[in-house]
Amino acid sequence: MTNQSTGPHPEPADGAGEFNREVIAEFRARAGVVGGGLSGLPLLLLTVLGARSGEPRTTPLVHLRDGARLVVFASNGGSATDPLWYRNLVAHPEVTVEVGGERYPAVATPVDPAEHDALWARQIAAQPQFAEFRTDARTVPLVALTRA
Repeated sequence: MTNQSTGPHPEPADGAGEFNREVIAEFRARAGVVGGGLSGLPLLLLTVLGARSGEPRTTPLVHLRDGARLVVFASNGGSATDPLWYRNLVAHPEVTVEVGGERYPAVATPVDPAEHDALWARQIAAQPQFAEFRTDARTVPLVALTRA
């Protein structure tokens, strides 16, 4: 696979935490392969511009392939609030995706409510732990990433 974007990789946000920084470094060093507790999970790196800062922020996320697009889940580990990366991409939907050894620009769009539940069910079938992230108080936003 080719790197279709030019320039250096953006660094994780300062507040990303050591765990995410290590995952990002391993992902990039091993062309998308990560070990440990994340071994075997379909991961990607999503880089979005900060809603207020305008600075690039990179986050590792689990994804689900849906045809030509990738779907990510703003579960925030089951928190009652949306993750920062989701709020950032709502403000700036032009993103960069790294998956495997490939890096490319994409557009992030919220998944249409008509297809939300079917995609969520596919994700739970693939990774049952995701069922714990949805509550009656909050429907997890799903975001489709489409190559620009």
